[in-house]
Amino acid sequence: MVKKKITNEDLALMMKKGFDGIDERFVRLEGGQGEMKADIQELKTGQEDIKLRLDQAAWRFEMQDLEKRVEVLEKHTGVKTAK
Repeated sequence: MVKKKITNEDLALMMKKGFDGIDERFVRLEGGQGEMKADIQELKTGQEDIKLRLDQAAWRFEMQDLEKRVEVLEKHTGVKTAK
């Protein structure tokens, strides 16, 4: 088997090809990061919307407590409301 001698120029060309490939992958990676940042921001906005809605929602246990209190007041005052 005959071995080919690799010159410094050959080695430099091989390294350049390898670095060129890495450069292209970094460009694709940077493009993907922009998409991920947009997706994360969309998720944060959605979470903030959900939190606002939950903060403004009447919780079921609060409603049940209020219903009991109204019933006690109705019995005490003799007022009945239709259900």
